[in-house]
Amino acid sequence: MLVRIANKLRKLGKDTGGNAVLLVAVGVPMLIGGAGAAVDIAQWYSWKRELQQAADQGALAAAWALSNSSMRDNYRTRGQQDYQNNLALTRDFASAASFRLANYSNGSNNSVVATASASRSLPFSGFLTGNAVTVSVSSQASFRAGANYSACLIAVGDSGTTFSVGGNANVQARCGLAALSCSDDAIVIDGSATVVTDSIATCGTASVPSANESVLTENATGLVDSFADLTPPTNNTTRSYACTGTGQNKQASPLAGTYAGGLTVRCRTTFGAGIYVINGGTLDLTGNYTVTGSNVMFVLKNGATLKLGGSGNNNTLSLTPMQASNFIALGYSTTLANRYANMLIFEDRTSNPTQDHIINGNSTSLFQGTIYLPKGTARLNGTSSISSTCLQISARNINILGNAYLDTRCTTSQTNSAGHSAARVLLVA
Repeated sequence: MLVRIANKLRKLGKDTGGNAVLLVAVGVPMLIGGAGAAVDIAQWYSWKRELQQAADQGALAAAWALSNSSMRDNYRTRGQQDYQNNLALTRDFASAASFRLANYSNGSNNSVVATASASRSLPFSGFLTGNAVTVSVSSQASFRAGANYSACLIAVGDSGTTFSVGGNANVQARCGLAALSCSDDAIVIDGSATVVTDSIATCGTASVPSANESVLTENATGLVDSFADLTPPTNNTTRSYACTGTGQNKQASPLAGTYAGGLTVRCRTTFGAGIYVINGGTLDLTGNYTVTGSNVMFVLKNGATLKLGGSGNNNTLSLTPMQASNFIALGYSTTLANRYANMLIFEDRTSNPTQDHIINGNSTSLFQGTIYLPKGTARLNGTSSISSTCLQISARNINILGNAYLDTRCTTSQTNSAGHSAARVLLVA
């Protein structure tokens, strides 16, 4: 019996007639399962891709809203709108997006995170398990608000330390400080100096006392010299300066025009209204004299330098700039007149001064308007004291040293523009 059974098994082992059926029986479930899984994976991937794109767009929209102060409170609504607008396949079963503020790159609440999910049964896995699958996505967008920069003290040099305040200097300029230099330490304020201001902005970095850190903006984009494209007006009438009279009655009444080789006051002086072109030399308004001038502009050309301030107790210096109407009366267009208005001293950009411009004062000095020195260094030092309702200085370099005191009180509407940076939004995760 055992031999007969063994023979039967040997014959059965040699019989291959049923192999194909067996292989098909084993392979069909695997083939069906693979096809079903492929369909499910393709469906899942489509949902994931669409949901991620919708979340990305929602995060970007919310970040743009957060970068605009007038829209900030509605950032969730704006984000939700763009999220919903980018749904198609998952519109009927995707969740609403959730938005929250988050820190990014050492910032505080400077990004927004959007999260969303979608749950639904897939054809194959749903048939086998009876459960839905859930697709979850997250997106993060950082934002930086745009800024309008204004400043009454602007260093327009493009490199190096261009704005320095040292010694025991005291600067009261709530209207703002700015430096266009993109170098490290573009602005340096020594710890012994006092600076009171509402804003400090630079393209580079700044070294300032802790009291000024809260108003400091470093690596600012969009800072510009708002007068860079402006050429100074001219006045080709040749003039000379001379004092008349004797003793206490000695005086000078110079008229607008061009003064070759400079102009130095040597007696009580009253400048007539108009444009004074200083062609080389020095415009020296120091000295123990009373110097006044209303509706005036001084243009420095061919390396002319400036000495402005008082050097004695009897010195009185009072200067006010021309207004738009004065330039219009001279035949300038309204556009140019408005740009020239309030410019007290204007250095020609082709000038090449070999010395610093000295801007000092005393208790009886009164300067108004803008002093624009794009090629030179404006230096305030010693015991100079300048108080003004609105004095503005834009120079290649500004150095305020020693015991200098500067107090200027320009209103927001009066203060010169230092540029504008656009809002910035980036998808970061």
